[in-house]
Amino acid sequence: MVVRGNCFCMCDSGTCNWWFLMGNCTSGNPTANIIANHDFYKGLYSWHPNCCSGFIVSANSGNQVGLSPKSGGNFAVIKNRTEHWQGLEQDITRKISPGSTYSVSACVGVSGPLSGSTDVMATLKLLKHGSGASYMFIGKTSVSKGKWEMVEGTFSLPTVPNQVIFYLEGPPPGVELLIDSVVISCSSSSKSESTSIGCSAVGDEVIINPQFEDGLSNWSGRGCQVVLHDSMADGKIVPETGKVFASASERTQNWNGIQQEITGRVQRKLAYNVTAVVRIFGNNVTTATVQATLWVYTPDRGEQYIGIGKVQASDKDWVQLQGKFLLNGSPSRVIIYLEGPPPGTDILVNALSVKHAKKIPPLPPPIIENPDYGVNIVTNSQLSDGTNGWFPLGNCNLSAASGSPKILPPMARDSLGVHEPLSGRYILVKNRTQTWMGPAQMITDKLKLFLTYQVSAWVRIGSGASGPQNVNVALGVDNQWVNGGQAEIKDGRWHEIGGSIRIEKQPSKVMVYVQGPAAGVDLMVAGLQIFPVDRVARFKHLARQSDKTRKRDVIIQFLGSESSSLFGTSVTVMQTQNSFPIGSCINRTNIENEDFVDFFVKNFNWAVFENELKWYWTEPQRGNFNYKDADYMLALCQNNKIETRGHCIFWEVQSTVQQWIQALNKNDLMKAVQNRLTGLLTRYKGKFRHYDVNNEMLHGSFYQDRLGKDIRTYMFKTANQLDPSATLFVNDYHVEDGRDTRSYPEKYIEQILDLQQQGAPVGGIGIQGHIDNPVGPIVCSALDKLGVLGLPIWFTELDVSSLDEHIRGEDLEVMLREAFAHPAVEGVMLWGFWELFMSRENAHLVDAEGEINEAGKRFLALKHEWLSHAHGRIDIQGQFEFRGFHGTYVVEVETESNKVSRTFVVDKGDSPLVVSIDL
Repeated sequence: MVVRGNCFCMCDSGTCNWWFLMGNCTSGNPTANIIANHDFYKGLYSWHPNCCSGFIVSANSGNQVGLSPKSGGNFAVIKNRTEHWQGLEQDITRKISPGSTYSVSACVGVSGPLSGSTDVMATLKLLKHGSGASYMFIGKTSVSKGKWEMVEGTFSLPTVPNQVIFYLEGPPPGVELLIDSVVISCSSSSKSESTSIGCSAVGDEVIINPQFEDGLSNWSGRGCQVVLHDSMADGKIVPETGKVFASASERTQNWNGIQQEITGRVQRKLAYNVTAVVRIFGNNVTTATVQATLWVYTPDRGEQYIGIGKVQASDKDWVQLQGKFLLNGSPSRVIIYLEGPPPGTDILVNALSVKHAKKIPPLPPPIIENPDYGVNIVTNSQLSDGTNGWFPLGNCNLSAASGSPKILPPMARDSLGVHEPLSGRYILVKNRTQTWMGPAQMITDKLKLFLTYQVSAWVRIGSGASGPQNVNVALGVDNQWVNGGQAEIKDGRWHEIGGSIRIEKQPSKVMVYVQGPAAGVDLMVAGLQIFPVDRVARFKHLARQSDKTRKRDVIIQFLGSESSSLFGTSVTVMQTQNSFPIGSCINRTNIENEDFVDFFVKNFNWAVFENELKWYWTEPQRGNFNYKDADYMLALCQNNKIETRGHCIFWEVQSTVQQWIQALNKNDLMKAVQNRLTGLLTRYKGKFRHYDVNNEMLHGSFYQDRLGKDIRTYMFKTANQLDPSATLFVNDYHVEDGRDTRSYPEKYIEQILDLQQQGAPVGGIGIQGHIDNPVGPIVCSALDKLGVLGLPIWFTELDVSSLDEHIRGEDLEVMLREAFAHPAVEGVMLWGFWELFMSRENAHLVDAEGEINEAGKRFLALKHEWLSHAHGRIDIQGQFEFRGFHGTYVVEVETESNKVSRTFVVDKGDSPLVVSIDL
């Protein structure tokens, strides 16, 4: 074996692997591939050139090295090799099980100064603490220029060392190594009783005795008794399957239930599905929530509780509870248990199963035929035929009247462009005896699945209202209420409603109706429109706007002794990072997963902590402080040069306030608030760029109710005194989507101006961005209104949710493009990206085991689009001009005598930036 020297490259975070399916250079039945990014779809993500450099060639980039991609996609080119052993490597430590046999298949080629053929080898580097490195040969093949060949072999490790590095090597120095795809799959596994799951164990049952065939063996009570039954209640309760079931009885706490220890039978970074068949019995309780929970203990972090799933159980029938979990770390003990119903109520369990979650293929992109963008699906919207097509919901009266606006509401006008005027007629609704009464229409057959519709209307109320009134355009979808937009009305003027809807499951009936004012208050509705929005057309408009907002003209002036002879010399400019902040929330648990950290540090430049800086986390009991989690996470961000937002100092919503704080009298509460400010901002002075001072003040008022209106200004002023370097934000939700009359833009502006007038140093506006089926012009309208204040706007908690990954990705693209194109927006924070670690379901970009889904691919493609690249030649003045996004660039110039590479930064500015490069 060749001596490799001391040069060894690997990512800072350790393991950087993901789960993928087999690539194209394989044969036989496809099995799980442990190599991440096996076909270089994501560039060199998860791969590391070993003391050399590399780049990606795609099918669209031309035949640069004498070969086209064999797979039809991308391949890697490893260049600047000065030793035989230099090549491309990946850490596969966490994917290897002892005793298992793995098959290796790599599609490779060569390019450069080579006559004849050379060998390409697949090798493992094995690192053990205290004993250095050893190497294992896997296989080799002979390769010549212009052809793809296969390197194949197998390997097995009786024990797994501290690190296992797979890499490809072999060609002489100066020869470029080409790699089209790599597959490593498990072909067999030992049946030893190892504490980790081997590769053949996927799908095996984790629970021992899952259906109680062996009585209560391996089961126990968690603070209660566990009893086996073949029937209960005089034979009225019998097993749904099998012959017996278990009950957790004599429960005195909600957390009491049936449990099983599964330590050593679950593997970190694998997702597991949990299924249980349950019901309840006794204590005159007919329905109750039954929840599956994981208790996890690690010596360094103590005990943790992970909610898996829950179901509303009854005393009448067996129901199925389903959930999913993943362990990021390596706990010393793991117990799964059922809990939830009130004390005295038995939990009955017929079966409980835990299995490795199978990968579910994504749905194909939805095909929408004849979308008819901009066409209103509401019949007789202009009332040209009286009120035909409409009916009263409830025993109210409808009539047509004249005198409403003839212009389109502004948000609809932004979507529809030039449009014929409205008729000026409206529906007058009288004799309303309930708030839900109003005009209605059936639209079941007019809605198309997965198509996003914008909702628009003018609304007005009659006299007699006591206080502000909410008016809502709603959909009844199979008797479920869907919010299509709301407005708060305080006067007799016409008001715009702007909202959106989308249906993703085929309904049996859909009704649109307008409701809201108090009983006895007349309602007027004009020009109700529901029309599909053309997102592609909007994206083109936003791309043009982004060019104006986020780019700058650049003139590179080349200087030096050779500058006079540079005319015609080739120049390549590549942007390495866009300076626009795009961040994500993280938490203490998921940063134990190296794959999570790897994706995070490569794709985000800002971070916010999901819970670990909130008061209920840092001081859960009075005087019992926990800053170690925030300290650990802050160190991770600092080590990776990632900026951080502080979320949050206080939270106005009472349900989020610790019980010990709620129990304080006014004086003690004021002291606690002062101590919280001093303790947090003194500890972290200068370390958080932003703070959300008092979260969701439009939706809660705990501190204001207890301490008076001035407390909010006091919080801002004191925070600013303790850490003047931090920008202080307000932060709230549903500001941008037209769905919530508590937090529409005008009300947010009113709150901000009120705070500023009292002397509060409000420095930024936070829009959380938990949004569904977003419509660009509605979001943009909110940004325009808030932008008048002249404060930086950030989306602070952005997430979108859809069962369909393609639609989810499209929704995310809507929000990111609107933010990126708007001059008032200065940053976007996603509220997570990894499955099972987000506050909303069906919102993730990366699956639990690390595979990037369709929404994630859309996100990465958008980030790639926002990197500028230019290629050309130096002009007669010794200059090269281009227009590019703000951020960091590398320029390469290859003269007759040398190759020069320089880094420069394009900042914001209206005039062209002149960059001087001294050659």
